[in-house]
Amino acid sequence: MANTKTVRIKTISEFHRLRGLPKPEHPLISVVDYASIKRPTDIGEVSWIFDFYQISIKRGFDGKMKYGQQEYEFNYNEGIMFFISPNQVFGIEVEPNKNEKKSGFMLLIHPDFLWNTPLAKTIKQYEYFDYSVNEALFLSEKEEAMINGIITQIQQEYHSNIDKFSKQIIISQIETLLNYSERFYHRQFITREKSNHQILGRIEKLLMDYFNGDDLISKGLPTVQLIAEKLNVSPKYLSSLLKVLTGQTAQQHIHEKLIEKAKEKLSTTDLSVSEIAYELGFEHPQSFSKLFKSKVGQSPLEFRIAFN
Repeated sequence: MANTKTVRIKTISEFHRLRGLPKPEHPLISVVDYASIKRPTDIGEVSWIFDFYQISIKRGFDGKMKYGQQEYEFNYNEGIMFFISPNQVFGIEVEPNKNEKKSGFMLLIHPDFLWNTPLAKTIKQYEYFDYSVNEALFLSEKEEAMINGIITQIQQEYHSNIDKFSKQIIISQIETLLNYSERFYHRQFITREKSNHQILGRIEKLLMDYFNGDDLISKGLPTVQLIAEKLNVSPKYLSSLLKVLTGQTAQQHIHEKLIEKAKEKLSTTDLSVSEIAYELGFEHPQSFSKLFKSKVGQSPLEFRIAFN
């Protein structure tokens, strides 16, 4: 997969279309039958980036999956569960001429479905979405049945008539799914060692600490140079590494974290756009609004109105 191109899928509707599936019932959340997915002919020649979360259980897959710097080789008939975060690079290599008997599901969740809910913040705390976790989750029959039951409830809820309770019910079910998954991971990996490739995890922690502290106001936006110095690498090396791992340059990665923080403040606080811009290290609110719209496709005010 050394010379593969990288393809970004921005929406769940686009995923459905590219995989030969019907239009999703809901634009921001979907449960997909793994057996019904049409595999692209160039699947082994492409690395993928989704702008949404993917949680899945699969059976009958024979091949390799590469997630960040880690490679996993699968050949199994038992249920295996794995998790992919938005903006993370992964690729799949399958054995040619294999007659797979695929089964399982994919739960696709766009981050915008979570905004204005506590899960928008807490989902980042589940470590199994992180690149530094290099083991898939193998489930017992009892565990798999439990997870499948939750998935069925989510699917039934968004297929029903949507009312004012629907979103919160689905969010609660997703939280239950994540909590059980965390329990199963700790059962499986009590003695596991962290990956040797932890630089991305260090970058994520540096940026999280920076954006959650007072540095934005006192020092402004973090620069590539600053992050590189803290990691004891050159800015060029940092950007090259992030490009391989995430498909983004270091500057784009910083902006992505900034936009996440901006969305959080817009959807969970009553601060004005100018106040948010100042808290995020912008001297001029216009600069913040321009960057936000270029990344999100909406002005900060339009985004806030859409979620209130």
